[in-house]
Amino acid sequence: MKTFAIAASAAALILSAGAALAQEPTSVTFEFETGEAGGTVMVALFDSAQAYGARQPVSAQMVPVSDSVTRVTFEGLAPGDYAMTSFHDLDGDGDMDTNPFGMPTEPYAFSNNAVGNMGPASWDRARFDVAGPTVQTIRIR
Repeated sequence: MKTFAIAASAAALILSAGAALAQEPTSVTFEFETGEAGGTVMVALFDSAQAYGARQPVSAQMVPVSDSVTRVTFEGLAPGDYAMTSFHDLDGDGDMDTNPFGMPTEPYAFSNNAVGNMGPASWDRARFDVAGPTVQTIRIR
């Protein structure tokens, strides 16, 4: 009986340690391949379909473009589903420029290199899982 109790305690300890590891904060890095030097890459990270649709990011960053690849890292994320939107602010005004019809005139991209149909990429196309350190290469055009 004592052996069973020890084995049960050991199993419970292993399971709780595994659950604790699964909940450790993690990170996601986006490596942006920009077509032009200069300007700033504006990046917004969303943690739910509702936040994505409402344009309410869980975190956002602005990173100057100096090389052919610009890296942006979000740390301390809970494991789960995320999506990202971005644009290359070429003129430094902090806004995505559009033409008179509302079409973007500055380069933009979504996580998974997802493409929208007559608008932004859907959550389902842009969504990705973060369960540990994650890296995505994004072509921002």
